[in-house]
Amino acid sequence: MTSSACSHIAAISQEPAPSTEEGCEDCIANGSRGWVHLRLCLACGHVGCCDSSPGKHASKHAAADGHPVIRSFEPGETWRWCFIDHVGG
Repeated sequence: MTSSACSHIAAISQEPAPSTEEGCEDCIANGSRGWVHLRLCLACGHVGCCDSSPGKHASKHAAADGHPVIRSFEPGETWRWCFIDHVGG
């Protein structure tokens, strides 16, 4: 499946402002800074940590809030991922 087959990724025309520039907002709220990589929710701007991080907050946010598409929030990376269709773009 390609990103063109994913209606969720194709539907995003603008990115929301990040909720924070400091790191994973959930880790920070819990007093942790143990994230590996950061992800930006393209529905609301939530910044969460990747599934290689102990908290896995980006995917937990997607599941809890029904926001399927994230993008890398790492410098120089622009790829996107859809949790529903399990495809990137």
